[in-house]
Amino acid sequence: MKRTIYILGAMMLSFIALQANAQVSNGLYRALTDANSARVVALGGLSLPMHDGDLQTAVFNPSSISPEMNNQITMSYVGDFNVGTHFGTVQYSHTFDKVGSFAASVQYYNYGNFQYAEADGYTDGSTFNVSDYAITLGWGRELTDKWSIGANLKYAGVQYETGRAGAIGVDVAATYWSYSNWALTLAARNAGRQIFAQELNVENKWLPFSLDFIASKKLNHLPLTIILGYKDIQHWNKIYDDPLDLSGYYDPITGQYNEPSKAAKFFTNLGCHLIIGGELNIGKNFFVRAAYNYETYHNMRVPKKRSLVGFSVGVGVRIKGFEIDYARSRDNIVGSPNFLTLRIDLSKFK
Repeated sequence: MKRTIYILGAMMLSFIALQANAQVSNGLYRALTDANSARVVALGGLSLPMHDGDLQTAVFNPSSISPEMNNQITMSYVGDFNVGTHFGTVQYSHTFDKVGSFAASVQYYNYGNFQYAEADGYTDGSTFNVSDYAITLGWGRELTDKWSIGANLKYAGVQYETGRAGAIGVDVAATYWSYSNWALTLAARNAGRQIFAQELNVENKWLPFSLDFIASKKLNHLPLTIILGYKDIQHWNKIYDDPLDLSGYYDPITGQYNEPSKAAKFFTNLGCHLIIGGELNIGKNFFVRAAYNYETYHNMRVPKKRSLVGFSVGVGVRIKGFEIDYARSRDNIVGSPNFLTLRIDLSKFK
């Protein structure tokens, strides 16, 4: 077991060394960073350290893949009707004796139709489509009753009008479970790069790599699980220069730029790395979930306008071999996408 953990740790360090300085943005393959299963979205969109056999967690946290997921299938749909985008995901898991548990997923992202236009703005009504997709094969194994590890191999592709591109990446993760209901996950996600591009001028060929640490604690006397995540460990500075100066640092009368203090920068950066969430069980078969992502609020806020940008909420209902989860994530002030996931345990119908 120790040898396996050392190998996994060495892999994580290699990924960090290769990619920590190679990218500072999500680039062309941003879809790989967007969660689209309702439970993961409602709890902040991170590699959830859950140990309850929910296949939804496998795409972001391969170390959660376990025999409890055997013969499960999930179908997720995401719709943002304000902008016409639609996402879909199908997952399936199966466990093989002495080898481990596997989970396969196919994700498809349709960003809608766009009109062709001339330089002067003239359009003849013809349109083209923009879409992304990702195919992932994950493996997970429980080493002991306290340790589990896992890895994902993924292929991501894009189709922008006649332009196409593809990339290969991997995820590796390890999770520690304590007897006092603590769970700790370290996950290195999207380590890889583009392998081809046709009719697309891509400057950043690296995948949107992220090293995340997530902790969860199930309270002893309350059916509540608290989740705290620290994302993008490899990249501290999350503040970007706003050319519109929406925060009002530039004085148009004096022409002076009042740069924020070092303390303000520190706490802004720290907040952009943190995500906090919680899941409350009401009875055995009903769940209420919520999370807050300060980075989303910081990047998408409009000064002097109150909003719930950065918040995500959701509910879940379990009925025998079925579970239906719904989530709504406030990513901007214009609209909020709706996430719906159906999870089926096929083993219960044999």
